[in-house]
Amino acid sequence: MITRLHVRYRSEVLPALVKRFGYGNSMAAPKLRKITVNIGLGEASQNIKLLDTAAVELGLIAGQKAIITRAKKSIANFKIRKGMPIGCCVTLRGEKMYEFLDRLCSIVLPRVRDFKGLPAGSFDGRGNYTLGLKDQLVFPEIDYTRVDKIKGMNITLTTSAHSDEECRELLKLLGMPFRTKSEER
Repeated sequence: MITRLHVRYRSEVLPALVKRFGYGNSMAAPKLRKITVNIGLGEASQNIKLLDTAAVELGLIAGQKAIITRAKKSIANFKIRKGMPIGCCVTLRGEKMYEFLDRLCSIVLPRVRDFKGLPAGSFDGRGNYTLGLKDQLVFPEIDYTRVDKIKGMNITLTTSAHSDEECRELLKLLGMPFRTKSEER
């Protein structure tokens, strides 16, 4: 089943990108490769139950089972040893990716308190965009009564764009609500 955002990408976004940047072939136009949703829980080293509930909640949000991420190296100041579980993440590709982005733009971001648009400076220089959410309660899949701790998350949109300008245009055409120059401080 093809999602409505994927249909929109093929019918509206792709021709607009080819026209705007003058690609010789539509295959050269940037496309969304994957979306990675990550929850980091440093407190999980003391309380492992937090990690289990975070993985279940992330699975509900993404529609796919979350994997537990482990520390790559020991950090004495944070009481973390190499191999300890410290977070969970989900990588979305294909139709699940388009469906998640559609829900993020149309349902979740408008529910964020005092939302004025996404900052335009969160591009990494290689055509990827990362945004952070302060709590998981903005997702309608989460039941307020079962939340024991508010957890933030990072959402990274990885594209095939070669520059930030191409990535910004792709995401803007897909419906990401960026701030205008007058709203930025």
